[in-house]
Amino acid sequence: MDTKKKNQKVKKITLPSGLDALLVPLKETRTVTVLILVRAGSEYEKKEINGISHFLEHMCFKGTIKRPTSKEISSLMDSLGANFNAFTSQEHTGYYVKVDSRHLDVALDLISDIYQNSLFKEEEMEKEKGVIIEEMNLDEDTPTSQIYDVLLRLLYGDQPAGWRVLGEKEIIKKITRPQFLDYIKNNYTADKTLVVVSGHFNEEIVEGYLKDLFKDINQNKGLVEQKIKESQKEPAVMIKNKKTDQTHLILGARAFDKFDERRYTLSLLSVILGQGMSSRLFQKIREEMGAAYYVYSLADLDCDHGFFGVATGVALNKTEEAVKVIMEAFREIANEPPQEAEVKKAKDYLKGKQALGLESSDEFAFFYGLQQLYYKEIFSLEEMYKRIDAVDAKMIMDLAKELFQPKNLNLAILGPFQKKKDEAKFKKLLS
Repeated sequence: MDTKKKNQKVKKITLPSGLDALLVPLKETRTVTVLILVRAGSEYEKKEINGISHFLEHMCFKGTIKRPTSKEISSLMDSLGANFNAFTSQEHTGYYVKVDSRHLDVALDLISDIYQNSLFKEEEMEKEKGVIIEEMNLDEDTPTSQIYDVLLRLLYGDQPAGWRVLGEKEIIKKITRPQFLDYIKNNYTADKTLVVVSGHFNEEIVEGYLKDLFKDINQNKGLVEQKIKESQKEPAVMIKNKKTDQTHLILGARAFDKFDERRYTLSLLSVILGQGMSSRLFQKIREEMGAAYYVYSLADLDCDHGFFGVATGVALNKTEEAVKVIMEAFREIANEPPQEAEVKKAKDYLKGKQALGLESSDEFAFFYGLQQLYYKEIFSLEEMYKRIDAVDAKMIMDLAKELFQPKNLNLAILGPFQKKKDEAKFKKLLS
C-alpha cells in the first residue's frame, strides 16, 4: 500500500458553516467510514457535571427529530449491516458509522442527525442513568480499568484530569436536560468539531452532502480545555484497598504533552521497556519471575500534560519484588544507552504496528482525524518513520534519565493492602 500517495490525496476543506472536514479517499476498499470528532471530554467538565460528556454520547443514540426512538436508529443501521458506535475520552468524543460505500448517503445523514438533532428526552435520560451506573459497576469490577483511574487521581488530584471519564454515580443521578443543552451549546460547536470521511466515495458528491447537512451547525465559540496544575517534589503512592487475587499496579512518571517532539523518543523507550513479548519487563516479570500474566508499558500524552507508565498484575506475594524490578529497569536504561540492535528492533516494532493499524477505512479515519483535530495537520507513515529513525540510543537514555527521577514517580496499587502502612513501604522503593 503506497501510504505516501494516500497522504497526498487527503484533502482538508472548510465548509461555509466554518466546520472543518477531512476527505480520505481509498479506492482499494468497498467500505466508507464517517467519523465526527469533537474536542469535548471529561477535561472540559465542571465538578457538578463530571461524566456528562460520556452521558451525552449515550444519549445521542436515543432518538432524534427525524428518528424519534433508539430502535429506529439501530434498525436502520442493522438493515445496512453497518458498524456504528461512539466513545468518550478525557479530551475528545467521537461518533462513527462504517458501511458499504453504496450507503454513504444514509451514513452521512444519520451521523449528522444524531450530532445536531438529538432529542434528549427526560424519560430516556432517566433510563440511561441506570445503564451508565451499571457501566460504572462493570468498571469497578474490572481491576485493569480501575487501576488506571487510581493513577489519574494520584497524578492530578481533584481536577478534571484526575476525574473519571464515566463520572460519579451521585453526580450522574442529578444531571438534568438543561445541563445537557448548555453543555452542547458550549462544546458541540463548528470550531471544535471535525468530520472525517474515509474510504470509497466521490469527493464532489460528499462535499455537497456535507455543505447541506451541516449548514446550520452551532456557531457559538466553544469552551477551551481547563489547564492542569502539576506539582510534585517527591515520590507518591496511592493504594486502593480491594479484595483481589492479585495486585494490579501502574508505576508511572510525569512526562510532557502530546506536542513535544520527544514523543517519538518516548514511544521507543516504551517499546524497549514493556511492549512486545521480548521487551525487558515482559521477559523479566512474566518469563523469568513467572509473577504476572500481563505486563505492558504505555505513554499517555494529552494537550498540556502526560505520563509514562508500566502496568502489571502480579501475585500478591511478589508485589514488592515487581516494583523493585521495574525500578531497576528504569535505572538501567537511564544510566546506560540501549544497544543499537535493541533500538533497531524497537523502531521496526513501532513501524510495523503503525502499518498494521492502517488496513481499513475506519482505521484511516481515526489515524488522520485525530492528527487534524489536535495538530491541525497530518503526517504520512513515511514522515512518522523519519522521526522515529531520527531517534538514537543516547536520546532514549537521556529521556529516561530525565523522567525516572524520584520526584516524578507515582505508584498506583489496587489490592488487599493497608493504606498508611503499605504506602510508606512502597514509597521507599521509589527513592
